[in-house]
Amino acid sequence: MQHFTLPKDGGLKENEVTREILHSYEKIEAEIFEDSVDGSEVIADLVINAINKHRKGSSKGRLFKLGLSTGTTPVSLYNWLATKYKGGEVSFRDVEIFSIDEYYPVSADAPQSRNRRLHDALLDKVDVLKENVHIPDGTVPADKISEYCANFDAAAREMDLLIVGMGEQGQIGFNDAGCSWKSATRTVMMTYKNRKRQARNFNGEVKDTPSMAITMGIGTMMSAREIVLMAWGEDKAQVVRDVVEGEVSSMCPASFMQRHMNVKVFTDEAGASLLTRVISPWMVGPCIWSRKFVRKAVVWLCQKVHKPILKLTQQDYLENSLGELLDCYGTYDTINIDVFNDLQHTISGWPGGKPDADDSTRPVKSLPFPKKVLVFSPHPDDDVISMGGTLIRLVHQGHDVHVAYQTSGDLAVHDDVVVQHIDAARELGFGDRMEEVRGIIASKRPGAPEPEKLLSIKAAIRRSEARGAIRSFGMPEENIHFLNLPFYESGGVKKNPTTQQDINIIKNLILEVRPDQIYMAGDLADPHGTHRVCTEGALEALDQLKMEGNDWLERTTIWLYRGAWMEWELGRVDMAIPLSPGEMIEKRHAIFHHLSQKDIVPFPGDDPREFWQRAEDRTQNTARLYNELGMAEYQAIEVFLKLK
Repeated sequence: MQHFTLPKDGGLKENEVTREILHSYEKIEAEIFEDSVDGSEVIADLVINAINKHRKGSSKGRLFKLGLSTGTTPVSLYNWLATKYKGGEVSFRDVEIFSIDEYYPVSADAPQSRNRRLHDALLDKVDVLKENVHIPDGTVPADKISEYCANFDAAAREMDLLIVGMGEQGQIGFNDAGCSWKSATRTVMMTYKNRKRQARNFNGEVKDTPSMAITMGIGTMMSAREIVLMAWGEDKAQVVRDVVEGEVSSMCPASFMQRHMNVKVFTDEAGASLLTRVISPWMVGPCIWSRKFVRKAVVWLCQKVHKPILKLTQQDYLENSLGELLDCYGTYDTINIDVFNDLQHTISGWPGGKPDADDSTRPVKSLPFPKKVLVFSPHPDDDVISMGGTLIRLVHQGHDVHVAYQTSGDLAVHDDVVVQHIDAARELGFGDRMEEVRGIIASKRPGAPEPEKLLSIKAAIRRSEARGAIRSFGMPEENIHFLNLPFYESGGVKKNPTTQQDINIIKNLILEVRPDQIYMAGDLADPHGTHRVCTEGALEALDQLKMEGNDWLERTTIWLYRGAWMEWELGRVDMAIPLSPGEMIEKRHAIFHHLSQKDIVPFPGDDPREFWQRAEDRTQNTARLYNELGMAEYQAIEVFLKLK
């Protein structure tokens, strides 16, 4: 199945600059890959080459010391290492493994323990010897833990290679903000914020999350001969920038690695999106000046000098490293007018196309009208949160709109919400199942999959909320499709692999609707990866249908929307749908129907705002950005990227 990446349009001519110029703004060299799978294979080859070189070199006879981390970041790396081991490219018999952290207290076989996860992901799939595996022991008695950590630290010093993932705030292992760069292996108290983040491994319950952990220290890590830092996805973009280009700070522990003489950061295009060579590559070297790339540069310039497009001067371009653009494109005022018109033409109040109108400069063709529209929503509320105003417009403008909820979203319903619904059913005389449900909830074990009976109730709650939201703006209920993709139904945060069964469900719906337009999530940052998996599944279904001879799909337009966390940068936008104050209220009311997602969402992340607040702040900020560039002033704007 293809790995979703954003389309490229212009950019830095990397093959025309030296390595020194390419990394000129970087304090740690960053290696950027199209996606995490490609990057992880390169890291896997680096690990294999280091092990094989060690085995053949002067260090023969001494075990190769390899430091590893757990979590979602190294998943692809461990898949590659296991695959390459099976292919005979490497043996781990002469390798000593050091894992960097563990919850405390926790048993080694607990489903959420770092020990269990590392064994499941890699160690049980290769020939590493049991006596050569060192994972912090979460069962050591409290009166012996200090001595244990000191012994572990001494053994872990001077690793040959350390591979470690970075957290969103620059934490590595359980070394959080404020730690010392000299720190050794030790026990640490986990902050409430960290426990809240880790709670996703404990069914979302902070109270069930350990309050302590054992972690390898920054000083221990710094003693390694070579270090690889990994960060994948858009939610890691800020920390990648802080670590690669920022200042050393205890508030970003990974930034201490700038002091190491042999360290690199490996990231994907989404994770690198805030680096200078990506966000403003004209400051680094020569570029390919496509239409969208010119717009990206002009929008960047406007935001840097705080001017609207039509007020930019030649001096603004020259003083901000955009002289090459003038040389390639022409006079500054010509560029200003062309970019202003280009951005202006993204704005449309007709997401399905305006009937009987000149569509030569509109983002959507007039015909056919009305259109058949299929909106893929990863969870049962992403449709109204992410593109609720556009969805409402499509319905009100007479298009045949269908919404497909790809997963049940059952895990995101708190137990208290279930009890409240069961209580209401009892009060209404539909049966008293209160004690039964409370018994099911009481039987839950931290880290174990949720009981199926409980999940079925939670899924029913989310379906009823989704129907209520859709009814609120007049869309027919028969156009609602609950796909319940099997990959999601693992009963825990860690999902099952996507299979052809998931793809076939999506294919059958596409064939049933035969849409002229498809909307799907374009998120490259999602707390659980569900948005990405759902989009990749939909794209795979479309590819298979095209290969099977469904030529009508060539006329289908795919639009990518964003979720509640981030927005498209204006340089990428292909369609912008302005919303009036009244439409904002209508969208808010639709979101309000998802009552289980208000106030007590089990997996809210670090953002304290509710989803409707995030959505409104995001779309109002987009409208403000358009206005600052010299466009009309709107209440809010939802923006989309066309996938070619």
